[in-house]
Amino acid sequence: MRNKTLGIVITDGVGYRNFILSTFLAKAKMSFSQITIFSGLPASAYPELDEAVFKIVELPVFTENKLNWYWRKAKEVAHLQKYKENPGIKDNLNMNRKKGWSPNSVLVKSIYAFTRFLHSENWIEKYERLQEKSFAKSEVVKNYKEFLEENPVDLLFFTHQRPPFISALVYCAKALKIPTSAFIFSWDNLASKGRMAAKFDYFLVWSDLMKSELLRFYENVTEDKVSVVGTPQFEPYVLDEFSLEKETFLRKFGLDPNKKIICYSCADKSIGPNDPLVIKTIAEAVENGVLENCQLLVRTSPAEDESRFLPTKQAYPSIKWNHPVWHLTRENHPEPWSQRVATKDDISDLKSILQFCDINVNMCSTMSLDFMLYDKAVVNTVFGNKENGLYDDQRFLNYEHYDNVVKSGAVVIAKTENELLDALNAYLENPSLDAENRKKLIDLQIGQPLEKTTQACVNALADVIN
Repeated sequence: MRNKTLGIVITDGVGYRNFILSTFLAKAKMSFSQITIFSGLPASAYPELDEAVFKIVELPVFTENKLNWYWRKAKEVAHLQKYKENPGIKDNLNMNRKKGWSPNSVLVKSIYAFTRFLHSENWIEKYERLQEKSFAKSEVVKNYKEFLEENPVDLLFFTHQRPPFISALVYCAKALKIPTSAFIFSWDNLASKGRMAAKFDYFLVWSDLMKSELLRFYENVTEDKVSVVGTPQFEPYVLDEFSLEKETFLRKFGLDPNKKIICYSCADKSIGPNDPLVIKTIAEAVENGVLENCQLLVRTSPAEDESRFLPTKQAYPSIKWNHPVWHLTRENHPEPWSQRVATKDDISDLKSILQFCDINVNMCSTMSLDFMLYDKAVVNTVFGNKENGLYDDQRFLNYEHYDNVVKSGAVVIAKTENELLDALNAYLENPSLDAENRKKLIDLQIGQPLEKTTQACVNALADVIN
């Protein structure tokens, strides 16, 4: 096996965190003689790697032309049309509709019109072939093919299945008869998002639950092409190199060792407009003694800066803040958020927050799972609905991936300020409430022990070309 070569496609900063800052490369080095990283990030973002084994190929930025975009959009919308009985997919379908009459809106409306009827698997694959045909004259796509020819690999592994530009890479790999494998990036990607970017040959998934979703939503995928590996995003929690002493953590964030810590972890601004209201609710309850002997630590999303929270900071100076340090590796990129990469210090901060905080509050985030891995109580806030004028985050409760959470009993769902404060007081009094349900949900969502995840990924990839 050691004479086999592996290509890894890192699309963005989260893929970098999961597969570069984990032990994945160290494990892969033991199974493959040569590993080429085809990177959507600049080469300067990477740590020093063994040049005898690793090579970094920086990919030029691929910008879709109108024809690329049109057939990709048709493929995605047809997938949504086909599975619109699913609540999350239906919501996604409705959100992407256009109401105006701009040229772009007219094109989207035309796609919605014909995919309403033409959305079988055969039609979806026809749209994909038309998308691939539209790549033929692209200079960037020609460069991609040259990169693959100059750096031959036995398998091309994609660390994310959704970014549009990777469809061009898959197209090139097919032309060169290179098999492809994709890691399903997040727990909500299959049951609430549109079509994945391309037709891959093999898949790595988090759990048996995710495997069943993949087989259901992609009917041409067969069971033998899917491997359950867990997800490397949680692996740092079992690695000593990311650990901090409690005293160091408390000092770093100015926290009182004699008070319990409530952590509110924010969504990004696109789905977290209610974040400031929830933070305000907790902060005032702490100040007024409704939540006794507590302090509030807020962790914002790595995808944004602190600007939208400045009024909250000024109004509640007692709140402690953790703004994740993710470095912007490239300016003037069409998707700048994708160019932000995690630092080891930030992963250490996150791990210590999970380890030393007492309760987490978030809006239907994977952070629920992060805290449950440390057996910490979690409250999910959904204050908004269609009637009360707030951002409607209650609709997320119907999404299939989060319906599993709701039914599990592993979290308390708080739709009002009073429900939030009651749940926090209950968990402060008895942290072990719902502990068994938390464990069951982790077992459902994560299919490998954390310390075995990256090796499971490597083994699955090696088996493909063995």
